[in-house]
Amino acid sequence: MPTVRYPVVVYRDPAGGCHAAALDHGAVGFGSSAADAKADLRDFLTWEHRHRPWVAPPDFLDPELRWVRVAVRPEYRTGDRLHPSAEAVDLRVLVVTAVRASGQPAADLPQLGYRFDYPDAKELPDLVRRYTLQKLEGLTPAQVAGFFPPAEADLDTLPVRVREAGAAVKEAPETLARVAEPLGDRAARKGFARAWGREPEVAALAKTLHDETASVLLVGDAGVGKSTLLADAVKDAERRGGKRRFWLTSAGRLVAGMKYLGQWEERVEQVVADLGEIGGVLCVDRLLDLVRRGGTGPGDSIAAFLAPYLARGEVRVAAEATPAELDACRRLLPGFADLFQVVPVRAFEPAAALAVIDKQLATAASGPGLNVGRGTGESIVRLFRRFQPYAPFPGPAAGFARELVDATARKGVKEVTADAAVTRFRARTGLPDLLLRDERTLDRVDVLGWFTGRVIDQPAACAAAADVVTAIKAGVTDPGRPPAVLLFCGPTGVGKTELAKALAEYLYGHGEDAAKRPGEAPRLVRLDMSEYGGFDAAARLLGPPHGEPGELVKRVRREPFCVLLLDEVEKASAEVFDALMGVFDEGRLTDQYGRVTDFRSAVIVMTSNLGAGRGGAVGFGPSGGVNYTGAAMAFFRPEFFNRLDAVVTFDPLGPAAVERIACRELAAVARRDGLAGVTVTWTDRLVAHLAAVGFDARYGARPLQRTVEREVVAPLARWLLANPAAAGRAVVADHTAGGVTFAAGPYNR
Repeated sequence: MPTVRYPVVVYRDPAGGCHAAALDHGAVGFGSSAADAKADLRDFLTWEHRHRPWVAPPDFLDPELRWVRVAVRPEYRTGDRLHPSAEAVDLRVLVVTAVRASGQPAADLPQLGYRFDYPDAKELPDLVRRYTLQKLEGLTPAQVAGFFPPAEADLDTLPVRVREAGAAVKEAPETLARVAEPLGDRAARKGFARAWGREPEVAALAKTLHDETASVLLVGDAGVGKSTLLADAVKDAERRGGKRRFWLTSAGRLVAGMKYLGQWEERVEQVVADLGEIGGVLCVDRLLDLVRRGGTGPGDSIAAFLAPYLARGEVRVAAEATPAELDACRRLLPGFADLFQVVPVRAFEPAAALAVIDKQLATAASGPGLNVGRGTGESIVRLFRRFQPYAPFPGPAAGFARELVDATARKGVKEVTADAAVTRFRARTGLPDLLLRDERTLDRVDVLGWFTGRVIDQPAACAAAADVVTAIKAGVTDPGRPPAVLLFCGPTGVGKTELAKALAEYLYGHGEDAAKRPGEAPRLVRLDMSEYGGFDAAARLLGPPHGEPGELVKRVRREPFCVLLLDEVEKASAEVFDALMGVFDEGRLTDQYGRVTDFRSAVIVMTSNLGAGRGGAVGFGPSGGVNYTGAAMAFFRPEFFNRLDAVVTFDPLGPAAVERIACRELAAVARRDGLAGVTVTWTDRLVAHLAAVGFDARYGARPLQRTVEREVVAPLARWLLANPAAAGRAVVADHTAGGVTFAAGPYNR
């Protein structure tokens, strides 16, 4: 049996020393403190089990502590004559009662050294008095004083790890080896970088892991370096003695494959036994997962199952958590986190961060034999401090440095440069060189011209988009919030969604994912908020309390650098508005398990038709003086409205704007792959016809695309199939009284 649990009583004697007595056994440990006394007792009991394997484990269940008063009359002896004291001494005798496995009541008088079974609880006081008087008979007052009761006494359980004498310690117990791997082995450590710049913290943690018996919890922000610190500390601790003592696992591995009731509990119990046999420590990457996994809730989770073992000191755990996850653990399973000794792990300051990144680069580059160009580390630190200021160092920057070296080596280039760092960062985030490179200047007039070319006849809205871009370039956005939170108001079909797409393309359309999705707006996370208006809207959007993350959380975690478009936001429920307020204000969303979703790299755009149905505000013609800002203020609560950076108003489209949109739709048709070799042009009559037929005063320019498909694309397809000689020639599309016509012109050169 790997562990024997001894019931003990701990008390302090009048001289100030501590006693720890093993109940129903007789052994006593001594020390200046309770911990020292228990450690002394444990050493003796461990030795006893190794050298006296016939010693039976204790049979003393459910002990209870009580006191019995006994009147004792000390006496002196001179020769054969006795001299009793004038008065009896009222002595409080410490008694611990229990039951044996058979149900037989038993008692232990630890100060007197008596242990006995008794038939009935009513007889216990008389038996205690009898044995006390028997023990103290003939003692002088000074000798009786040695049995005066302690001021207080406490019951405890002392776990003692034992094995048969001569038995060899197994290097890798079967169950433990199935769900974990030794963190101190070279193969396991390959997955962790060195904890550069944390040498004092490594030494302190290694000393704690080697010398102390408490479980340890490393607390710090995600990416701060908790795992690397633990891996290096384990290496140092094992160097001091005790190979393969630290075993790395996760909550998922502990319960993997367990389908039936009680299976995972049996496995975890065996893991605890295996660790006890080798004196091992279980290392868990996320403490919160122990609270989430196992049963149907925190109360029957892996954490709840392990808590008694941790409290009794039968197993040691070294785990990691973020501050938010630690708060969640304390809220979901009170008392569990208190079983750990907390070790804070703080992020690096800028100067220290640069030194760490430089060492990361040099170490990673030494393997493939690459050189690291001057200023590469500075470029990485600058990029992350500028565009991901919320990410702690070393964190993502360290991983980025290793990826950069690997990418450079795969290309066959011999030097890792600052320019390569910028190119790699652009591929990852989609941000353009114009924003990433300080040497590149940005002219607001050029930015405004780009947006006005994409969104027709909305100068005010394009100016607002240009202001967002220039603020990001200048680095004056609030690092604690999203770069911009905008509300686009106006009639339907006037370009609100198109401007959101244009923002996504300008800001984030330069990454390696842009070429994979031609024709799509890169990094545009679009949600139709009319789908989130029910009673469970917030749970579907963000994720249920005990389930997987919702649509919004999953998509932003996948693409943190994005434009988040919330279409028709006014149709969402009040619960959704409450959740969004935290996102607008702090740029982050934390669920009940402490998992954080960051929005501080996402531009948030909401669209709304509030006020569009009033007065003359339809999608075509003058606005009629509609106050869209006032309509938004009247609809949204003040605390929600005040978190918006701007309310951007879109005007109804004029006739000239509609014709320009028609021309753009025709140009898109002319670029389609099926028309390779055919040049399609069109007349002004066709444009005017499409603008008149395809524009709806209520729905704006949205029906124009359907009109182009119906009036131009379908007839063109039929005409090309009927006229194969048109291949390689110019085709002119026109509109006459008979409808849309096509005519073949000269061959293309």
